[in-house]
Amino acid sequence: MRTLNPLYQLAAEQKSADVTDWSARISWVVGLIVFVAFVYWLMRQGWKWRGRLQSALPELATTPEGFADGEPLLTLRGRYHASTTAGQWLDRIVAHGLGTRSRVELTLTEQGLDVVRPGAADFFVPAAALREARLDKALAGKVLPEGGLLVITWAHGGTLIDSGFRSDHAAEHQAWVDAVDRLAGTHLTSTTEGTAR
Repeated sequence: MRTLNPLYQLAAEQKSADVTDWSARISWVVGLIVFVAFVYWLMRQGWKWRGRLQSALPELATTPEGFADGEPLLTLRGRYHASTTAGQWLDRIVAHGLGTRSRVELTLTEQGLDVVRPGAADFFVPAAALREARLDKALAGKVLPEGGLLVITWAHGGTLIDSGFRSDHAAEHQAWVDAVDRLAGTHLTSTTEGTAR
């Protein structure tokens, strides 16, 4: 009992230091909140400004009637990362919702590529607009392991666009590259032959 008494008294004597300057602490917290809000506002303004610069881009095509009746060549579930100007992996396109990351379901048929994005704008790329597909590792500031990104290049309103997708099963990417390149090559060849005639 005698040994416990001094420990109890010692614990009772110890007190936390009094906070003497609440106004300085509150000022720092308010200042930090204002700074974060200002940075967020600048980011929003940059996004809107980029959207205004890209306002000349036409509306995206919608899925044509009877598309679901066609035989799908390939389907994919995964993530839509972004779209950029072709060949410029940091030049993000934000017009018409193309800058919004989302889940995605892709369906490729002889008619083209149907892009369904829950929570974001869906769009359709006609087969004649497809140019190529490739495996890449970076797009719009998003960097993934080598070959972790399926990038499909397509034409829209005189602009070549790179759109990046990542399948839930990355092993599917190569089959998509082959199928898109084959479909794009078929349409480009038929267009060239039609022009020559």
